Amino acid sequence: MDSLTHQNLNIPASQPLQFVTTADGSKTIFNAEVGENYHSKHGALQESQHVFLNSGLRYFLAGDNAPQVAVLEVGLGTGLNFLLSADFCTGKEIHLIYTGIEAYPLSANMIQQTGYEAYVSAPLWQNFIQKYPASLQQSVHLNSYIQLQTAHCTLLNFSTTQQYDVIYFDAFAAIHQPDMWNEKAIAHTLQFLKPGGVFVTYAITGNLKRQIKALGLKVEKAPGAPGKREMLRATKLI
Repeated sequence: MDSLTHQNLNIPASQPLQFVTTADGSKTIFNAEVGENYHSKHGALQESQHVFLNSGLRYFLAGDNAPQVAVLEVGLGTGLNFLLSADFCTGKEIHLIYTGIEAYPLSANMIQQTGYEAYVSAPLWQNFIQKYPASLQQSVHLNSYIQLQTAHCTLLNFSTTQQYDVIYFDAFAAIHQPDMWNEKAIAHTLQFLKPGGVFVTYAITGNLKRQIKALGLKVEKAPGAPGKREMLRATKLI
């Protein structure tokens, strides 16, 4: 990773987390302090596949045999979005540079209990569990195609010279974390997006659309994942 800086934070020892099985049978984690699940109760796997992998990464890559793609995720959480993206890119022999911003990283042991090994290749899963702790300190390679760094910091403390082709904005909902969705946070995030790059999030509100349009991006409504009629996708104009 090129010149990435981050601020180490203490993870609350008493952070109340519990596993929840969502409607499609995949697990997520409920954070009682925030009052929200990490993924949709209508289906953790379905949401990650639809919003981030299909509407984000695959949309960006459609019709393009790019040898490399860079993805920034705001809210790495359980790692599901990363795992699906890494598995897809490995299968397509696309080099993936992936940065996940996470102020309160989960332990590798907790991630291992999600059961997400059912959705990706065994070697990728094993390497992720093994190397995830090291990714909190430096960039790690999971295989010949996948590079991961977990930026252990708040969004506004994240800084890098890397520019990204796709941004996954997967913060907790604005009702629970309004500071993650205000003009300052969105502008800070979008400065890392390349011209022609794509920003996706599961949410869509009039305020969010106005904020992103004001920053010069083309905003569109896209079909939402199960449980949501619509989601937001935006493209940074060249």
